[in-house]
Amino acid sequence: MKNIIVGTAGHIDHGKTTLIKALTGRNTDRLKEEKERGISIELGFTYFDLPSGRRAGIIDVPGHEKFIKNMLAGAARVDVVVLVIAADEGVMPQTREHMNILSMLKVKKGIIALTKKDMVDPEWLEMIAEQIKDEVSHTFLKDANIIPVSSITGDGMVDLINEIDRITEIVEQKDTETIFRLPVDRVFSISGFGTVVTGTLLSGTISEGDKIEVYPQNIESRVRSIQVHDKNVKTAYAGQRVALNIANVKVEEIERGSVIAKPGSLEPTMMLDARLELLADAEKSIDNRDRLRLYHETSEIMCRVVLLDREELKPGEDAFVQLRLEESMACQKGDRFVIRFYSPMITIGGGTVLDPNPPKRKRFKEDVLEELKIKEQGDPTDIVEQYILKLSSDFPERRELLKITGNMSGDKFDDIIDKLKQKDVVVAFKLGADVHFAHKSYLNDLGSKINDILRPFHEKNPLKYGISKEELRSKALEDIKQRLSDAVFAYFEESNVIKVHGQYVSLKEFEISLNKAQSEVKDFLLKKFKENKYNPPKIGDLMQTMNFDKSEIQKVYESLIDIGELVKVDEEIVFAREAYNESIDILKTFIHENKSIQLGQFRDLLGTSRKYAIALLDYFDQNKITKRQEDKRILF
Repeated sequence: MKNIIVGTAGHIDHGKTTLIKALTGRNTDRLKEEKERGISIELGFTYFDLPSGRRAGIIDVPGHEKFIKNMLAGAARVDVVVLVIAADEGVMPQTREHMNILSMLKVKKGIIALTKKDMVDPEWLEMIAEQIKDEVSHTFLKDANIIPVSSITGDGMVDLINEIDRITEIVEQKDTETIFRLPVDRVFSISGFGTVVTGTLLSGTISEGDKIEVYPQNIESRVRSIQVHDKNVKTAYAGQRVALNIANVKVEEIERGSVIAKPGSLEPTMMLDARLELLADAEKSIDNRDRLRLYHETSEIMCRVVLLDREELKPGEDAFVQLRLEESMACQKGDRFVIRFYSPMITIGGGTVLDPNPPKRKRFKEDVLEELKIKEQGDPTDIVEQYILKLSSDFPERRELLKITGNMSGDKFDDIIDKLKQKDVVVAFKLGADVHFAHKSYLNDLGSKINDILRPFHEKNPLKYGISKEELRSKALEDIKQRLSDAVFAYFEESNVIKVHGQYVSLKEFEISLNKAQSEVKDFLLKKFKENKYNPPKIGDLMQTMNFDKSEIQKVYESLIDIGELVKVDEEIVFAREAYNESIDILKTFIHENKSIQLGQFRDLLGTSRKYAIALLDYFDQNKITKRQEDKRILF
């Protein structure tokens, strides 16, 4: 069933709360002060059943200008607004401000309830209705029906209920397939139950027992129980007013403005990129770095506005901006917000979040403005591609991209990735359960960078197999972890850019080439190591017997180790590859026959000294050929 939220709006004392009581039989004023003063201070919540059988949640907002932040917290996600205007007063200042707020929040459907009809004569009622039509003629309420009612006599209430029923029929169904998100508008404690939070579930579904995270505090918890319209339920759906009893969280750790969502699905931010619109009747312009009040969902945060393409934003204009916040918050791409001046506190505009976790932007940069245009106007495929392009140097992971691309289901995201892979503009790196992404243009640039690192290295070190993976990673991939960098190197090897030899990387076309003298050195060294296979010589001693430059001997020696013809088991001991492989065969044969081997037994089998036998066994342990059990070795 479709879940609907109906919200009231209008000037103080125009009868919003009385109207709701007449509709539902319930008083939404719950505070003692509200009942004594006869005005709404806090948000009020209730529900009623429509003739169609749909159950509509109702949010009653305060009309007094002093409590406008409470009104904003309630108006953020209503489906249908009932704008309440008293027949004896007509349109008043807070009526206009509430309409401006609703326009900025992109509320699309509304009804005008002309209350207190019992207090005026028919001619006056008709005149006020005409004035209202003129007042709303350039707003989203221009086609809204004006329904005169009396909450005291009940006159017109049936017409109002039928109109609410009619208009809620055409409200779009909420997305229940994406991640759940619930901005908190109330938090309190119930004896014997603990902490309870309430709010309107914006998207997805949430069930009893689900793991949740409180943002921006990053507190993980679990749903103990759920109520919707005062009834216990197992699951709540997008569009419902929801109360959650959550585990192991103190009341003082949460506040209005916090957001309940799936763990890891949001990223708290201190900045956001946006399209900001200034009301045509705003009382003054916005200058770069003006201090403003930002109202997003149920939160109120101070911020500075950075105008990215101009020095001044005038009434009726819009622009790309970066809002730099004084407190962290959690939002998603596409979220709407309202802004008011710091002082005087008047509503001046609003906008749409284009990037909830942007880098710090420089002003008047064409590439920045073009990026924001794509995020604003592009289809979801363009937007995902843009994010991957921007973040490619960090090889963003799937979960990270889902956080910042907005209210998108995992299946939709995966479909977009498949399209981008088919277009050959995005590459996926799968590491177990994690998938990382990079844009092809970034990888092309990275390939050129690797080439620029390896080519001079080969020129300087013609006898080395290549640069170590670790050194190349530090120069080309910076903070990328080894497992991911290995996957990236494998990609470039498949793309015929590089060759990987164990822990070394070279250009694809590179081959070690020895001159005549170096070839003679190589032959001499290999001959000596093979002749003394289990009592190998030291390179320093060999240098004394050779009539070659010592630096050239060292280079050839290191090259033989790099290419694996010599095996370096510790800093001083090196074996010929043939001897090393033969020692493994001897070891394994003995263990298969005797189940284990001791140091002395291995020494005697090789006909070597304790020093060389220990060095080999320790190296076998390091490479998981053997493992030590007290004074014996067994196969790993």
